[in-house]
Amino acid sequence: MRFILNLLWLIFGGGVVIWLGYLVGALVLCLTIVGIPFGVQCAKIAGLGFWPFGKRIEHDGGALGGGCIGTVCNIVWFLVAGLWIFLSHIVLGVALAISIIGIPFALQHLKLATLALAPFGKRIVAD
Repeated sequence: MRFILNLLWLIFGGGVVIWLGYLVGALVLCLTIVGIPFGVQCAKIAGLGFWPFGKRIEHDGGALGGGCIGTVCNIVWFLVAGLWIFLSHIVLGVALAISIIGIPFALQHLKLATLALAPFGKRIVAD
């Protein structure tokens, strides 16, 4: 069932567009040394945006982005882009939730919104 939902996500849920957007963002951010940690987070979100069903987000306090550095990076991320990315996923989620068929896709946009708000110190794991 997850495979079918992921295929439908790619076609109707905007998965390809989301994946490409985050992937381009990751590549652009990785062009500079300062942007590499943010580019890695974009790549992480791109992976979830491409194939979201069957995955969940966990807090990973032991990772490099889980401590004080991660908090500072999350604040910078939030101020520069995180809020706008979060709001775009919320708007897409609400728009998809209007129809019953779009509710599973809306839930995936909400999952992406929570990760896009503060991605440092979180990891994506398969269910």
